[in-house]
Amino acid sequence: MPAAPLSEAEFAASMAPLGPFGPAPGLAAGVSGGPDSLALALLAAAWARARGGRLLALVADHGLRPGSDAEAAGVAAQLAGLGIAVRVLRLGLDGGPGLQDRARAARHAALLAACAEEGIPWLLLGHQRADQAETVLFRALRGSGATGLAAMAPLRVARAALVLRPLLAVPPARLEAVVAAAGLRPVRDPSNADRRFARARLREALAEPGGTGAATAALAEAAAAFACRRARLAGAMAHRLAGCAVLRLEGFAELDPEALGEDAVAVAVLAALLRAVGGSGFAPPRGAVAALRRRGAGTLAGVWLRPGRGGWLLLREPGQPGPAVPAARGALWDNRFRLLGEGAPGHEVAALGPAEAARLRHRAPGLPAAVLAMMPSIRCNGVLVAVPGLDYPGGERCAAFKTVFAPAGDAVLERNSTDSTVTKHRGHSRPGSASLSYGMLASGRRA
Repeated sequence: MPAAPLSEAEFAASMAPLGPFGPAPGLAAGVSGGPDSLALALLAAAWARARGGRLLALVADHGLRPGSDAEAAGVAAQLAGLGIAVRVLRLGLDGGPGLQDRARAARHAALLAACAEEGIPWLLLGHQRADQAETVLFRALRGSGATGLAAMAPLRVARAALVLRPLLAVPPARLEAVVAAAGLRPVRDPSNADRRFARARLREALAEPGGTGAATAALAEAAAAFACRRARLAGAMAHRLAGCAVLRLEGFAELDPEALGEDAVAVAVLAALLRAVGGSGFAPPRGAVAALRRRGAGTLAGVWLRPGRGGWLLLREPGQPGPAVPAARGALWDNRFRLLGEGAPGHEVAALGPAEAARLRHRAPGLPAAVLAMMPSIRCNGVLVAVPGLDYPGGERCAAFKTVFAPAGDAVLERNSTDSTVTKHRGHSRPGSASLSYGMLASGRRA
């Protein structure tokens, strides 16, 4: 019996727990041209219109095979013919090792960048139940723990937008039916059946292309159970973090080892802090984190743990800064500091370095020397121009190169309207420090 199309009412029910959205919401949807993303665009456009809002479909053209530009244009034309606003994103990727991972990362970055440019706070992706099942299998084969086996989350915080996946519980056969009922022609990506890729082999092993079989359902239910466990851990981590840690805007953390504890929550908290301070895309292995917790000193994941006044300090490891990057608005240096100012041509963001840190130590006498050396500085032709974090030399020059500690990936900071943040730490407000949001707690691999 053919699957019934997912109805607008069912889609609205799947969107409800991802809100609130407010009046006239503006949404973006990533559209590859396949049936899942086309169905998402159709359903999301109807949902937004019913609430006085709008949908922008973002069609990504990876440029990896001949004719991909024509395919993207065809998808855009079909959606435009239905009154859906469309923007095509040309990625121009090169072939080579790790192609699928690189393509996924480039597509995700381009979609979020487009959301930022358009001022759209919600990005919808069309992952469905079979995708979730494949993700569970893929991560299990790679040895992921309970956090990773929770697979894709229906809501994830990114810097530019909230990433929503409202179709994770929907079998793909029902989305195919939505597209067929609308008379649209989906694009079939041949790489989805290419056995050189692990996901294609897993898809073939499941042998349930419609996503309605027992194996797919069981794997999706397992992901949901692990997600509940992940949510409980996140809640426990948030409570523990509030009582034991201060993340400073200069890019380091202060930690009370007694309040941290020694249980599994303590290990997860320390892993999240290591990830933020080190600017890593992933948390380090839990066994290594637990060993560092027991030692109370050492280095891991680009972070130096050492005793400090009344506790521990987590510092970016001295001598291993990220490479210099052009000082343009939005630039991310060392995966930790983002340039908020206008910047200037010919200038770069780079580590201050120990020599300049010693010369400017009088501007921040309370900061560890290692922190000063790893703070972002602005240079032109190798000559130091400014250190925004030290207000050196001050005035308009520092304003043009203003930076903020904002670790890459899911590690994010909550900032108030003055850009000066405060953390509650053992009952006291600490100016000049940063609080950790839920996104910071997501220590597993991203989908």
